[in-house]
Amino acid sequence: MTATTPGTDDTRSMRERMLAGDPYIADDPELAEANAAALDLMAAYNATTPRQGPLRRALLQQLLGAVGEGTEIRPPFFVDYGTQIRIGARCFANYGLVALDVATVTIGDDVQIGPNVQLLTPTHPVEPGPRRDKWEAAKPIEIGDNVWLGGGVVVLPGVTIGANTVVGAGSVVTRDLPANVVAVGNPARVVRTIEDEAGSGVSATGGRAGASGEAGVGGR
Repeated sequence: MTATTPGTDDTRSMRERMLAGDPYIADDPELAEANAAALDLMAAYNATTPRQGPLRRALLQQLLGAVGEGTEIRPPFFVDYGTQIRIGARCFANYGLVALDVATVTIGDDVQIGPNVQLLTPTHPVEPGPRRDKWEAAKPIEIGDNVWLGGGVVVLPGVTIGANTVVGAGSVVTRDLPANVVAVGNPARVVRTIEDEAGSGVSATGGRAGASGEAGVGGR
């Protein structure tokens, strides 16, 4: 048995394998039904209008594993299963968030997410044989409190981003980032630490408007 193929004595279902973070085959009836149910809710959510706030909230609560008070996710919003996503209170995600939750996606409180951000937990074998046989796996993603992800940020499988950190627009986060830093680029690299700017009138994250004068950081 390798990291990309199952053992012959493994009697677990594909869903059990997936939830354990082990290689599994997504083309499985139980997983296909769970995905279809999520896509139904996702389609309903994405069809809502801004004036249907209570309906949006009810659909999010059905779709996601947990969603905190005051959190807003602007449609369109795309998931695999939804149930493995937990997002805290007072978060804001702009248009086009993709959160592929084959593994868990955990988002803290007061997180700002720009448009077209991708949180990608799935992985595929590098070896051509297992990949051709449709084996895959996933690694969890964790976003700390008060993080700001600029527009178009891509977060790869297994990454943790520490509290208060800012990731510049268009960056690709390939490895963990500590708390209280600004990171930009592909792959994302730390360019400076963040000091508390209370009383300066300018937030370190810039909030929803992306009101930061630092080059490469903005992106609402």
